[in-house]
Amino acid sequence: MRILSIETSCDETAVAVVEAKNKAMPCFNVLANIVSSQTRDHSRFGGVVPNLAASIHLENINICFEKALKRSKSSLSDIDLIAVTRGPGLIPALLVGVNFAKTLSYARNIPLIGVNHIEGHIYMNFIKNSRVFPITGGRQVRGGFSVIILTVSGGHTMLVLMKNHLDYKIIGQTLDDAAGEAFDKAARLLGLGYPGGPAISVYAKRSRKKITPPIELPRPMIDRNSFNFSFSGLKTALLYKLRKDRNWKKKIPEYAAEFQQAAIDVLVKKTVKAAETYKAKYVFLTGGVAANKELREQLKQKIEKELSINFSVPDLEYCGDNAVMIAVAGYYRYLNGELSDWRTLKADANIGI
Repeated sequence: MRILSIETSCDETAVAVVEAKNKAMPCFNVLANIVSSQTRDHSRFGGVVPNLAASIHLENINICFEKALKRSKSSLSDIDLIAVTRGPGLIPALLVGVNFAKTLSYARNIPLIGVNHIEGHIYMNFIKNSRVFPITGGRQVRGGFSVIILTVSGGHTMLVLMKNHLDYKIIGQTLDDAAGEAFDKAARLLGLGYPGGPAISVYAKRSRKKITPPIELPRPMIDRNSFNFSFSGLKTALLYKLRKDRNWKKKIPEYAAEFQQAAIDVLVKKTVKAAETYKAKYVFLTGGVAANKELREQLKQKIEKELSINFSVPDLEYCGDNAVMIAVAGYYRYLNGELSDWRTLKADANIGI
């Protein structure tokens, strides 16, 4: 089966063509993965402007679509399924992708399926681990499985328990800012620009090992008896520290390193605790912040050495928003007997998994 997939939930216009094989034990071949980023367009605003994002999506989506077909050596007659992000995300941006997909589906009579953006991120771990969880007809897993998933991005931070394919339970989530959003705000306070995550990471690497007095930030909710997160207080603590420190501009790498480590400490401890509590056999790390090298390495070390269970994180190119993840998740939904009607499929900014 050849899948054309579309992702426009935020500030990346993405179109992919993915070949899926073997219904009993799916494997995937990425024929084209086109991503057009809007980072430069939004950087002067310090964040994503929804209507601007939608306008740029409108300019780019047909270009990305044509590039994907050309790179994959495909025509629309070769496409067996169209998968598109239906939410969550920014409504103006989502509408561009959803309406484009619906038009193609109607015009060429190609089956259509709407995909949850977060589920897409989760299923990126199945691109390279498609044989970890054997399925039969996409419906049941023999014996089931237990996966704890840490999803960390600019819009979401949550811990999810996955008991079977397409079967999720949110066991913890942020009560305020998502981790990626907190990184963006911290970078803005430090004058490092947008997006904040990569900037914080770059400056953190320049930090000296020890300075006097040491910079110390809180680890919000790290010892609370729950799996929820809170990062708004961490950002506020950084703000107060900077206001009291007349020489903070000379210590930007140290502030960046402490902020990053504070966030990582909370994310890692909560994830390890969840894996222990639910006796997980696997831990997945997903979302844009999964590209953070320190988070990847520290979580992997804790999971594999302390719990002796399997850890998975997508390749760096698949951590950010992309359309390949929508194709993979869409295929599993298709195997489960699900399809969408182009007449009724709608974008939903707040849809849950």
